Amino acid sequence: MANAIPRHKVFISYYHADDEEYKRRLVQALNSKVIDKSVSPGDIHDENLPLDEIRRIIRDDHIADAVVTIVLIGPCTWQRKHVDWEISASVIDRRNNERCGLVGLLLPTHPDYDKLPQERNPHLIPPRLACNIGEEDSFAAVYKWPRRRVARRVMPKVQRAFQRKDETPWPDNGLDLFVDNRSGDCMKGWQ
Repeated sequence: MANAIPRHKVFISYYHADDEEYKRRLVQALNSKVIDKSVSPGDIHDENLPLDEIRRIIRDDHIADAVVTIVLIGPCTWQRKHVDWEISASVIDRRNNERCGLVGLLLPTHPDYDKLPQERNPHLIPPRLACNIGEEDSFAAVYKWPRRRVARRVMPKVQRAFQRKDETPWPDNGLDLFVDNRSGDCMKGWQ
């Protein structure tokens, strides 16, 4: 088994209210292939914590030893401050928190799911992820959620994100962090 793909620690970023079922299905499909490091409902017990403390918990207790972050992209994911913070924490390269590879999975609930990549509205995905996709040698990539054989189709993308994190130019993390969730029509996107 010299060519076996290693069992990576993976952080899954998603909008808990809308995309929990896809997160559950992904974890179930990848169960024996990855170690799930993502935040689940109830992991951060005090909702009255200051924003900096919540960010620290997410970064230090969940993302710190992950090597790939998978962003599940539903119709309103681009609006979520926690998704923005998680992507930002994932691409920072620190002594105690190496940067992660980054891959997005466009969910079937997303309005651009059935469109070709060049036809998709980049404003309907999280802005920090959008800044890092594009060319062949981009830091991140976005793929469609597979309708079947999830593990078989997602694992090569996870492995490629892991390889890409050290092979490509530094990721773009220059946007200001979201202070609040964005408002507006999910289908119109950020401007």
